[in-house]
Amino acid sequence: MNYRLNLLIVFIELIGLGVNAQTTDLARVEFLNVPLSKSDNSIQRYRILMQSPIPLKKGRSDFFVVGAEYRYLDVNIKDDNDKLAFGSHQVSSIKRISLYLGYTWKYSDEWRLGMKVGAKVQSDLESSLIADDFTYEVGVYAINDKRKNVPKGKNPYRLIAGLTYSTTPGRWLPLPILNYYEEFHPNWTFTIGVPKTNIRHYLNDNHKDAIQAFATLDNDYANLQQNFVPISIQSSGTKVAESIQTTIVLTGLGYEHFFTDHLVFYAYAAHSVYNNFRLEDGDGDKIYQINSRKSPYFRAGIKFKY
Repeated sequence: MNYRLNLLIVFIELIGLGVNAQTTDLARVEFLNVPLSKSDNSIQRYRILMQSPIPLKKGRSDFFVVGAEYRYLDVNIKDDNDKLAFGSHQVSSIKRISLYLGYTWKYSDEWRLGMKVGAKVQSDLESSLIADDFTYEVGVYAINDKRKNVPKGKNPYRLIAGLTYSTTPGRWLPLPILNYYEEFHPNWTFTIGVPKTNIRHYLNDNHKDAIQAFATLDNDYANLQQNFVPISIQSSGTKVAESIQTTIVLTGLGYEHFFTDHLVFYAYAAHSVYNNFRLEDGDGDKIYQINSRKSPYFRAGIKFKY
């Protein structure tokens, strides 16, 4: 992979970490499976998310938002070479627990503004919590939502833009947020943004079923409480593994069934175009690559969305 493509992947990953925080889901239960190609390794992830908007003023113009998310990543590393690289420091699972508070208010007839602060525990949790298990995030954003009050001569749309900052190692700069959604036909919509860009087609006029083609980013990160030097590079003695991370860029097809306008079952089947499962040092630099082969990807769940 050439230098310019590496820079593009990093840029997509960084923006995705910011945009992913601005989900309109109120609740989500999800399962993911990634059987890593040409190996006995695999990743399964279980995810639960809940957000509760609390109106503060009459007319529902200002909201206080309380949110929480839990992710459990089951890491199955069975290849002999990978076991040799890890030695006795085998990583079997990583966890992420996120808690955050937000506030959003109507700035004008066109724009709604918001801000958010949050804390995450991202770790293998092999022992009691330590300082490196925690990361913190703050963000500001603006939303122009014209899905219902559509301007004359335009299609229904929604634009989200903003800026977010996280203390995750290797991501020291504020990152942009940009996401645009439009209904360009009674049975067609598209979204341009990161972590997901898609085009959706409803199979019926009551919008109960839909298929979509998409490109998206998936990412997980965790601190390793017991830092170690992978056996394959122990001769140098300088590169210490302090975290584990997976970054997947993929394209695929999805199906959605809308029980109501807000309650949705979804199932996605995809294949990665870029896969980087790796160990990193304390500065977020890769020191050992566990897997880079392009792999199939399956995800399904139920969500209740705004």
